[in-house]
Amino acid sequence: MDPVIVVGAGPVGLSLSLALARQGVPSVVLDEGPGKDEQRPARTAVLRPDTVDLVERLTGVTFSDCRWAGWRSMRRRQVMRRLAFEDVDIAEDFEDFGGPGDSGDFGDFGDGERGGDLASPYGLRRPGDAGAPEDSEDLVAGGPSPVHVAQHVLTGALRDAVAGERLIKVALESRLDSVEQDAGGVTAHIRGPKGTWWRGSYLVGCDGPRSTVRKLLDIRFPGRTAVERRAVAALRTELPWPGEAVLHRAPPWRAAPPEVTARPLAGGVWRLDWLLPSRTELVTPDALVARIRDTLAGWCGGSTPPYELLDTGVHTVHHRLARRWRVGRCFVAGDAAHLLGALGTQGVDEGLRDVDNLAWKLGRCWHHGPSKALLDSYQAERRTAVAARLRACDQALPILRGGGGLRALVPGAARGHEALLTDGHLGHGPLGAPPSYGASPLSPKSTSGVSGAASVSAEVTVGTGRGAPVADVRVTAPDGSSVRLRDRLGLDRLLVVLVAPGTGVWERRHWLTAGVMPRLAGAVSALPVHAELLVAESYPGAAAHTVLLVRPDGHLVTAFAGVRPAELYAAADTARGGEPVARRARAPKPEPQERSDSTQAEPQGTAPAADTA
Repeated sequence: MDPVIVVGAGPVGLSLSLALARQGVPSVVLDEGPGKDEQRPARTAVLRPDTVDLVERLTGVTFSDCRWAGWRSMRRRQVMRRLAFEDVDIAEDFEDFGGPGDSGDFGDFGDGERGGDLASPYGLRRPGDAGAPEDSEDLVAGGPSPVHVAQHVLTGALRDAVAGERLIKVALESRLDSVEQDAGGVTAHIRGPKGTWWRGSYLVGCDGPRSTVRKLLDIRFPGRTAVERRAVAALRTELPWPGEAVLHRAPPWRAAPPEVTARPLAGGVWRLDWLLPSRTELVTPDALVARIRDTLAGWCGGSTPPYELLDTGVHTVHHRLARRWRVGRCFVAGDAAHLLGALGTQGVDEGLRDVDNLAWKLGRCWHHGPSKALLDSYQAERRTAVAARLRACDQALPILRGGGGLRALVPGAARGHEALLTDGHLGHGPLGAPPSYGASPLSPKSTSGVSGAASVSAEVTVGTGRGAPVADVRVTAPDGSSVRLRDRLGLDRLLVVLVAPGTGVWERRHWLTAGVMPRLAGAVSALPVHAELLVAESYPGAAAHTVLLVRPDGHLVTAFAGVRPAELYAAADTARGGEPVARRARAPKPEPQERSDSTQAEPQGTAPAADTA
């Protein structure tokens, strides 16, 4: 079986090759450059907890020094919200942040509840608000914070992991100029005096906004240009909030921009972003230095602290979405498939979610034969999720950037806007929450009387909705070890999790033969796809003896009350995309091979081929 061809060696392309290697699938990464990344401290990526887990699984590198200690939202000089991570207190501070006499000047907060998509997920209330405890000065938020890392640091960690993986071959200075498909695979040609042909089973374009793969496949890329513009600077300095990210709207100093964001990086470095007017405005070096000095002085009591300027730039945010994400055996992912980035949304973050979704599906088809339903589900799930994110941004932009008018007089408006922006930056709500694939073609359908359809008559509701990412609970693995549930993801298998309180204090040899375990183990061994049986002491919203079926990318397929072999089998069959098409027997090809134009005739075929599996 031929390797998968990955076009592009950015974070998305490298992550995809590593995710495929975890599935036992070889890949060829076509890198246009020399294999070294330019060090740009101002070019950074914010990763939410689910994508951080993915990167750490792939690289073996932890990013604990890149996590935010807290989040601080301010309007003028008043702190509207201060949020701390990792199960520590959250305090909503309404004290004056600036000098004497500053009123804060943002009117009545109201009760802060805005209903619908604009509501904050934290449930924060001031003392005295309706429903708030009398002593609710501090509230607690669980869960890890986002990670903020320079993109060259992220790519470097991925490159190091790729260098140690025998199933991945990186072809440097390789610029794609043609793609041809046939019933058995894909052939890619690299331009140059010694042009090379690469043969692959599938091809994935992770080659950025100007994707050559997308153009060769004739995929339209409509959307909006220059949705937001930001001046960016990376500098080493000390700010009053060590380790905390800061969102400051309507700063009080003269000639201030409407919004400034500061996010900490490792090593005492900060990335500062200033929202620019929508009109085209030339940002000169002198003007940018003036912005830096004014901002630091405004935050540090009127005098500019010492700082070392490391990098600058102007970042223009475009919103675009490819019409198709799959053409036959070719796919697009990352910036080649979507562009987003306004209001705290993150392009690299979404690209890594593309990887998590696509890798296990390609791995399954590579090992067991193609399944059209499984491959089609990549576009159905990921394009729908990104489209919803872009739609939420389009709906929120007029509210957050529309200026004054009657909207500014609505009680609670400023607080609601602040919550919406915070949600986007922290990975909650419609602007940032991990996607749910509840309407996926891989979800069991409530269809009775149809042969092969997955029945949901025994389905139960748990704290995780169908298609949503599962909670990262502790589970007992088959070898008796206690691990995180997310540590078992990313392999060519489904996960079956039994919720069995009390098993944690038993020896494994006892509970493996007790209660429902023998029957469940038999049901798991009979599934049409390889699955791993795990046991959890508890799971949010789940009763004892609940059985969860989890996809390799960590999204819940369904949950059953007790052991239901027939329903479990049908749900697993649906999750794998049905019976794969039988593939012809081929001699194994452990190492990807390249062919030079001087020694091989040009392959036959047309591009793109019909949309076949």
